[in-house]
Amino acid sequence: MRIFVWGLLFLSFNLMANERLVLVGGGDIPVQAAEKFVSWAGGKDASILLIEWASGIPDESEKDLRETFEPYHPKTIEAAPYLEAMATQKVKFLEQLGRATGVFFAGGDQNRVMDLLDKEPELLSAIRAKARDAVFGGTSAGTAIMSETMITGEGDFTVIDATKVGTRPGLGLVKDMIVDQHFIKRMRANRLLSLILKSRERWGMGIDEGTSVALEDNHIAKVLGPNPVMLMDNRAHFGKVTLEILMPEQQIDLQKP
Repeated sequence: MRIFVWGLLFLSFNLMANERLVLVGGGDIPVQAAEKFVSWAGGKDASILLIEWASGIPDESEKDLRETFEPYHPKTIEAAPYLEAMATQKVKFLEQLGRATGVFFAGGDQNRVMDLLDKEPELLSAIRAKARDAVFGGTSAGTAIMSETMITGEGDFTVIDATKVGTRPGLGLVKDMIVDQHFIKRMRANRLLSLILKSRERWGMGIDEGTSVALEDNHIAKVLGPNPVMLMDNRAHFGKVTLEILMPEQQIDLQKP
């Protein structure tokens, strides 16, 4: 279904080369998303690295993610050092990152992740470089950080006003797109639409809880899970934005008009 909203600008989308991303909107990780993530990471040869830096309860988060991925029998599942330990365990983390074929970021507060990486540019560069040859995924805050412009979670979301929405640089694994999560469940359309109207990003993607999007070959997006995904498409510069609802299992080529 397509809804045309007049008076807005059209934008375009581009991912970094050779990336494969599995982006979960929070809540339960769909079995299709977990299966896709492990499969893309190598199946039974996959080496999964879990990063819990966003979580305030990293032990519980690690346990939940292990239980999510273990049924697909990856070769190894490791957990990165917790946020509080990173000052002394950067070498260990870089070693883990080097051997990982899949990297998954837990939910929580996305600012915790970027606070660390802003202080540790070596780690940020290593993570960005790793995305060229490993599948990356995340849930909730772990999805939010994938954007070049990351929504912080702060602001007034009762109005359509980009100045009321807190943002900061994210990992930048998705270019020209802002990804939001818990989207329909928490009625977050206002904040994403506000940013798309005012920022340079050309797409907005709102992923609902219990649902995910797999992004492949820089432009193929497929909904994995039971709930819809909303795309805000502002590419054509004809003074209008297109809102498209992607239904479960729907696949779309983002390069096609």
